[in-house]
Amino acid sequence: MMLAGIVVSILFWSRLARSDNRLLAVYIAALIGAFLGAKVVYFLAEGYQHLGAPDLWLQLATGKTILGGLLGGYAAVELAKRLVGYTGVTGDWFATILPFGIILGRIGCWFHGCCVGRVCQPAWFTPRDAAGVARWPSVPVEILFNAVMIVVFVLFRRARKFPGQHFHIYLIAYGVFRFLHEFLREEPKVLGPISGYQIAALAVAALGWAGYRHRRTHTLPISSRPPDAAGDTSEAR
Repeated sequence: MMLAGIVVSILFWSRLARSDNRLLAVYIAALIGAFLGAKVVYFLAEGYQHLGAPDLWLQLATGKTILGGLLGGYAAVELAKRLVGYTGVTGDWFATILPFGIILGRIGCWFHGCCVGRVCQPAWFTPRDAAGVARWPSVPVEILFNAVMIVVFVLFRRARKFPGQHFHIYLIAYGVFRFLHEFLREEPKVLGPISGYQIAALAVAALGWAGYRHRRTHTLPISSRPPDAAGDTSEAR
């Protein structure tokens, strides 16, 4: 499912790259940065606990986190844009395709049985794990969150609201969502009741807020505002 998400993003991004070959380098950087960030943050939040375990390499090979992917991908995109001299905005495009990829990835989590919620009283909305224990529906809730964000960004694009800020808005929304949602997920704690993923979630939200504030104080010239997939470079985009 993760690979399916990557394929979806490739199909979308390939249309954009036709207008500027530099966008291909930006996309490749985003993939590499997201992959590395997902691994590093996973290790710091949870993976280190498997050091010395018989399944160490299996855990390190499969473990990753969306939060780290967002942090690493953001840093890699900014670096790539500087290296290739691209001054346009790409965040609105990433905000459009990212929720689709995350939904596909979370469907994989659902079938794999990972990223489970905390044990709770059985109810109509509580799935049962492999042992038959009722748990908070953490994966379906995250899928729902990303589905809502897709609708939000479609409405933003149609109403021409917040051009150049969509990815920053997503970072803020997802960071806050994950910080609160982590209290209902079964994850190892590193600081009292706080998990390593919650610390990463705060970093994601802070990064989004900083980017939003920076863009507000540095108004984009028309030529730098993001075109849509069809190549529209009008001011509203």
